[in-house]
Amino acid sequence: MKKFNIRKVLDGLTAAAASSSSSSQPGQRPPDSDIVETLCSEHFQLCKTVRHGFPYQPSAMAFDPVQKILAIGTQTGSLRLFGRPGVECYCQHDSAAGVIQLQFLINEGALVSALADDTLHLWNLRQKRPAILHSLKFNKERITFCHLPFQSKWLYVGTERGNVHIVNVESFTLSGYVIMWNKAIELSSKTHPGLIVHISDNPMDEGKLLIGFESGTLVLWDLKSKKGEYRYSYDEAIHSVAWHHEGKQFVCSHSDGSLTIWNVKSPIRPAQIITPHGKLPKDGKKAEPCKPILKVEYRTCKSGDPFIIFSGGLSYDTVGRRPCLTVMHGKTTAVLEMDYPIVDFLTLCETPYPSDFQEPYAVVVLLEKDLVVVDLGQNGYPIFENPYPLDIHESPVTCCEYFADCPVDLIPALYSVGAKQKRQGYSKKEWPINGGNWGLGTQSYPEIIITGHADGSLKFWDASAITLQVLYKMKTSKVFEKSRNKEEKPNTDIVDEDPYAIQIITWCPESRMLCVAGVSAHVIVYKFSRQEVTTEAIQMLEIRLLYEINDLESPETDQIPSLGAPCQGPNSQTANSQSHPSTSSSSSDGLRDNVPCLKIRSTPLKQGAGYQAEVVIQLVWVNGEPPQQISSLAVNSSYGLLVFGNCNGIAMVDYIQKTVLLNLGTIELYGSNDPYQRQPKSPRKTRQTSGGLCDINEGSTNLDDRCKSPTSGSTSSCNSEDEQKLPNFIERAKMSRKLSLPTELKPDLDVKDNSFSRSRSSSVTSIDKESREAITALHFCETYTRKADTCTSPCLWVGTTLGTVLVIVLNLPPGGEQRLTQPVIVSPSGTILRLKGAILRIAFLDTTGSLINPAHEPWREPNVQEEKDDKDKCRKLRPVSVSPSSSQEINETQYAVICSEKQAKVISLPSQNCIYKHNITETSFVLRADIVGLNGSICLACFCANGHIMTFSLPSLRPLLDVNYLPLTDMRIARTFCFTNNGQALYLVSPTEIQRITYSQSTCENLQEMLGELFTPVETPEAPNRGFFKGLFGGGAQSLDREELFGESAAGKPSRSLAQHIPGTGGIEGVKGAASGVAGELARARIALDERGQKLSELEERTAAMLYSADTFSKHAHEMMLKCKDKKWYQF
Repeated sequence: MKKFNIRKVLDGLTAAAASSSSSSQPGQRPPDSDIVETLCSEHFQLCKTVRHGFPYQPSAMAFDPVQKILAIGTQTGSLRLFGRPGVECYCQHDSAAGVIQLQFLINEGALVSALADDTLHLWNLRQKRPAILHSLKFNKERITFCHLPFQSKWLYVGTERGNVHIVNVESFTLSGYVIMWNKAIELSSKTHPGLIVHISDNPMDEGKLLIGFESGTLVLWDLKSKKGEYRYSYDEAIHSVAWHHEGKQFVCSHSDGSLTIWNVKSPIRPAQIITPHGKLPKDGKKAEPCKPILKVEYRTCKSGDPFIIFSGGLSYDTVGRRPCLTVMHGKTTAVLEMDYPIVDFLTLCETPYPSDFQEPYAVVVLLEKDLVVVDLGQNGYPIFENPYPLDIHESPVTCCEYFADCPVDLIPALYSVGAKQKRQGYSKKEWPINGGNWGLGTQSYPEIIITGHADGSLKFWDASAITLQVLYKMKTSKVFEKSRNKEEKPNTDIVDEDPYAIQIITWCPESRMLCVAGVSAHVIVYKFSRQEVTTEAIQMLEIRLLYEINDLESPETDQIPSLGAPCQGPNSQTANSQSHPSTSSSSSDGLRDNVPCLKIRSTPLKQGAGYQAEVVIQLVWVNGEPPQQISSLAVNSSYGLLVFGNCNGIAMVDYIQKTVLLNLGTIELYGSNDPYQRQPKSPRKTRQTSGGLCDINEGSTNLDDRCKSPTSGSTSSCNSEDEQKLPNFIERAKMSRKLSLPTELKPDLDVKDNSFSRSRSSSVTSIDKESREAITALHFCETYTRKADTCTSPCLWVGTTLGTVLVIVLNLPPGGEQRLTQPVIVSPSGTILRLKGAILRIAFLDTTGSLINPAHEPWREPNVQEEKDDKDKCRKLRPVSVSPSSSQEINETQYAVICSEKQAKVISLPSQNCIYKHNITETSFVLRADIVGLNGSICLACFCANGHIMTFSLPSLRPLLDVNYLPLTDMRIARTFCFTNNGQALYLVSPTEIQRITYSQSTCENLQEMLGELFTPVETPEAPNRGFFKGLFGGGAQSLDREELFGESAAGKPSRSLAQHIPGTGGIEGVKGAASGVAGELARARIALDERGQKLSELEERTAAMLYSADTFSKHAHEMMLKCKDKKWYQF
């Protein structure tokens, strides 16, 4: 029987609906027969792949010394597991409660996590995607500390009430053996000793359990005799305890910054009291109290002094001093300063046995925003070079871009220049966390991620095969002068902080041209070079980009400057081309005027190999109004042109000749064809002319509104098409869903709206804001510009917030020497297209439905003198004159794909007929749209503010995928979400982490093979040799039969009401296996049996309670009968 496929039926229905309702030209038959669409819904499936970056808000850490695996838990309930570089894993607890402690089952491939909601979870790490095997929920007591001895299946759990419960980690059930606090302390204290802060067994005697209470009391509990053997008391609160490996001494850390060393058999007073950072008074009395020592570890060496390592304990008078880790070794004390507060630390030792010399070799220090590993084996305690991509947030990420299937020579080129930037002074040893095995990745194409940061830096990452490794770092702020002191105000009042923050990145992988736009209304063009160069003076262009509609009351063409006359670059006077910093100037009324936001560096700039600044473009102040931030950006290496726009207008720059070709307000792009009824602006003092190509009127929006754009940090791919939401985003957002930034995010990590820009001098009315039409999409291409065209020509397509698409024709001079001397001529085409909502993306298809990539120049080393043959070759590569008279006639149809916030259209060229139209969303709006390649075809991918990820076939715009994946709860997601080829996408899931996802069915199926393995079969090291005399006279470690003590036969049954067992799904590899087949049936049967067993146990408990009640009643009745047996009737 043929298998029924509902997806194919849906594909047919949606295709029929699209072809019947999408055509905008009645009677015209869309050219379905010309283009065969190969993509269908079966090619799409959405799933998360990997998460990169530092775990956000870490709270706990554990290490398996045999498997060499590190686990980190966070305050949001997530787990990150790290093995050798390239082996990482992310897990998430369903409850999202904070992780308070982690315990590995050493060399067993399992992990126990204790959460703030008083739940214990057992994770199975023997599968590529770890899952929970069992959970245990405590109902009456709160968990404060856990301890799992090496090679034991019994977990000790301390609670807030001071009791110790014991859990069998195999069945995840409670033992009937309980250590109650009142029995533990007996009469040593008249008050409750507080919650349990420490539990550990004596390294030499597993039958002796050391229990530490918060108040300062410790009890050495004899598990066999069920009583306290010794009790130790100190008048300062305890934070942690550590044993000497011989089991005769232990050390405690206290809240007054002191360490107390106790002999086990001398409980009366400590053998030694040390305050490492306290000042000793002259009279020899107790040292001055210090900050609490939060954790201490005591590690011994066979041939040397022991290590005492602790965090905290600094003197209170060290105000402003950074957090420290102190290493005491013999007579030396080393204080290691950290950049961030210490969350936890662990000492890595050669042996997992606590009864042997530990031989520590490294310390893993978990900080709030970093992970540091210190080498204890070298003088000076150098740190290891961290191979994990944990420094994504080194400066807050403001935007990012993702490129899949890049040229194969790009990653080696970036790596070679990035290798020269590596820091020195690291430990020479190999990274000690090296467990697990790499996955067998089937994806072989290069992937690159670029992140832009608040300090103006950019980082290039190799993201191939679901890994992440930094390739190259660069700082855009180097081209600007920096303030020498903090009190000196910057030259701009646009931003309060981070004036160099990156907002838009446009990169052409083929030509390696890079263009960035920053928050201070500046654009920098970079070229890639393998050679170092010293630039005497940075080329700079200043542009006055204005906007005003005072004179738009009558739509007469002579009053509105149009693009009818060619705009020639060399004759333009709209910009000041400078090779030195501009000087401030003021208008006659004292307002700041013609002043750029940032000051260009005046001294020679040494630029290392990599990306080197070619030209800097800055928008200037106009009559006291700051320039508006740039909202869209595009560059084309073949044309040698750069274009950008904002809510005032558009500017085009010839970066080869360093001239401005175009500088127009958005309204002036329409000429006399403006279809909108614009409201006049509130009157200003006088109209100021720009003194250049066109008269453009000044104005400014409120920057608070401007910078709240959900895609204000989004970036574009090569030569195209950056698109950003603009001032009216907040109004649109309110219509779809209320957006807000979580207040608990750290200000220095979170990419805040107000970190981009907060205007101090804006005075624009609400009418002005509503009337602004911003440039949101730009795309260079070679296509038909008018209906009557018979040949394609270079042009620029411009999209605006009002849903308008305008076309500007570019007439380029011939290549070679003429390109350096003759002007580029820019002229209007008169073509205007309309969509609903702001334009986000523009792309073009050829007659076969393939994507037409914008023209580009191949990369050549710019700092090497070219040979004559190479020059001739370059001239041939450059585009020839593209005037209509010399262009070749091409009568093949092209298709323009235009996507806005609300809908997408496919328009046939040159006829400009809309052949397909699809309304993407009615109640929300699209945040990001990209035309991407998948399985040898292309599609339109969209991410909406309501969380839906959708894909559509091209050119028919047939829906292929619609998944409600991620509701927009954070502006960070809107700024950083981006799609790329081969079904890949990413976004910044937290201020420190990048989440990668795939919408490709084939990638989802191959994901298991690509993921690394955490658990690898490793033999457990041999136990330490007891020696002849120790074996003869009973020395060495004493073992304990815990099963005999804690089993049900000896300890009895625990209280059912204390904790509830919850079965997990960790024994099943993958969700598919659990959902169908024998494994799924067995899993369901097991769950049902567990539930039945639990109900039977409850019934048994109730029956026992009823029997006890009946027995009690029977006893009372018998006593009454005996009392009344000899009484006469009248005695009652």
